[in-house]
Amino acid sequence: MFFSRQQLENFEDQILAPYACRSKFSKGRAYPEDEADYRTTFQRDRDRILHTTAFRRLEYKTQVFINDEGDYYRTRLTHTLEVAQIGRTAARALGANEDLVETICLAHDLGHSAFGHSGEVALAHLMKEHGGFDHNKQSLRIVTVLERRYPDFPGLNLSWEVREGIVKHESEYDIADASDYNPDLRGNLEAQICNAADELAYTAHDLDDGLRSGMITPRMLEGITIWEILIESVGVRDIDLDDLTRHRIIRRLIGLEVSDLIEATYQRLKDSHVHSVEELQRLPYNVIGFSEDMHRRNRQIKDFLYANLYRHHRVMRMQTKAERILSDLFNAYRLEPAILPSHVQERIEEFGVERTICDYIAGMTDRFAVDEHQKLFDPGVKP
Repeated sequence: MFFSRQQLENFEDQILAPYACRSKFSKGRAYPEDEADYRTTFQRDRDRILHTTAFRRLEYKTQVFINDEGDYYRTRLTHTLEVAQIGRTAARALGANEDLVETICLAHDLGHSAFGHSGEVALAHLMKEHGGFDHNKQSLRIVTVLERRYPDFPGLNLSWEVREGIVKHESEYDIADASDYNPDLRGNLEAQICNAADELAYTAHDLDDGLRSGMITPRMLEGITIWEILIESVGVRDIDLDDLTRHRIIRRLIGLEVSDLIEATYQRLKDSHVHSVEELQRLPYNVIGFSEDMHRRNRQIKDFLYANLYRHHRVMRMQTKAERILSDLFNAYRLEPAILPSHVQERIEEFGVERTICDYIAGMTDRFAVDEHQKLFDPGVKP
């Protein structure tokens, strides 16, 4: 037995909520193609993203801790996979299109530069007079322009819904600019799930990595409401956490957060009385979100992480170093574009010097950026 694309699309009709996106109703691709025989449109988009160079590079891009801090900490790739896992769970429970959620989740950070948000800040400053830099827009640029994998069109030729989901990615640190993708409409249910899964994932795993690193200790977390709930629920009061206990606590945190997200969202969906994708997108609020109690608890732990992890002197020193590395590279390439690789130089005529350099630097991994900086500025290193 096998299932054709048409049968898979029929399964969607049977199991998805009325306000979920259906692959057979996709607004299509920028360049017409015959669809796959055994994959839906969104499944095909997911697979195209998985095979990109940009996706593979996420393995060596910073989440919070730079790659050479150790192999145990999250990278941009492992963060992306955790977001996708949480997103799929929420989508399945809420009757959303799981394939579309997974696809948007896997693509949402493709445009991040080396060194995490500090790298994005550096590039945004350097590109201020040349069109700016934003990792959401860069993610879209990667899948529509920069990835060259097909002879008939640039980019991956993804469906409208995936591209819209990438553009409308929002979190506490990311503000969407969807000027070309129905800016008067909110993200669809699947895009909203990805946004919530992103925030949930990085809060949980940043706490986990902070505890593992020793920058955060259990004693520092005393009085934080969600922390007190967690240690009470797992029956732990030891000041020194072993690895197994820490895993239990973080697993419990994710479980509590996901359950609250699903239940609070389900209540909002019921109260909204929406019956279509567009009705949901025209609501004056996002339906995906936590309860008021959990929102307050998350605010407390996020403020704690900002003050004690993201602003920790070890993290701040690396951010300062990262901004210096990327600024040095940008200015050197701009002063003498001939030092760029030939395949990069070929794009200058099409995109201009600054945008070409920005694309090149944004695609670098942490390790490559450091090595390239040494080659250009350390006389003892061969170019």
